[in-house]
Amino acid sequence: MKKTICVLLAALMLCCLAACGAPAQQETTGTPASENTSGEEPSQTVQDGGTAAQTAPEEASSASPAPSDDASKTERNPADSAEGNRDTLVVVFSATGTTKGVAEKIAAITDADLYEITAAEPYSAGDLDYNDRNSRSTKEQNDKSARPEIGSEPLDLSGYATIYIGFPIWWGEEPRIMDTFVESYGFEGITMIPFCTSASSGIGRSGQNMEFLAGSGTWLEGRRFSGNVSEADLQSWIEGLK
Repeated sequence: MKKTICVLLAALMLCCLAACGAPAQQETTGTPASENTSGEEPSQTVQDGGTAAQTAPEEASSASPAPSDDASKTERNPADSAEGNRDTLVVVFSATGTTKGVAEKIAAITDADLYEITAAEPYSAGDLDYNDRNSRSTKEQNDKSARPEIGSEPLDLSGYATIYIGFPIWWGEEPRIMDTFVESYGFEGITMIPFCTSASSGIGRSGQNMEFLAGSGTWLEGRRFSGNVSEADLQSWIEGLK
């Protein structure tokens, strides 16, 4: 009997030892080995003309800058102004943006309002081709009676004492849309200061032409600038007008 009990106890001890030595069951709820856990975005490609190219990381993650508050304060329709404390206005027509850049500098220096003349029918690159006798701008400049329609909102000139009026030089003169503008408003009691941009041509008789067509206002002699004129040079010119 004792021998039987000893055998049973020995067998029970072997079973317990076998159970304690068994490996733990492997978990199946972990992250799959193929999952990307680094937190990085996968590489992106962009198509350009049908060819795939790798997007540079800094380019892919850069955001467009917010519009400048200063620009929105300067370039606004004076007719919508509620301030009523500015007496200087900069008017500009700029088909390619060059003259507008100069106008913005003048407006900043003089703390003036800025009004852009836009064409009801915008000028395309083909319209501005001076080598094409049949281009729109060539035909307009060859026709002194041409009056392109203005597309920007009407302007209220009340309260302004000084107006800088800017434009590019086309075929040695002001664009005909400038003639449309000066014939559309009265400039009584306002000092008119023409300025222009060009690659090399001077302002010529543009100021006199607009003065004659306007029939009102006190017109000063105009000035030609390059598109990259410095603010210091503009400041010197403006101070010389006083």
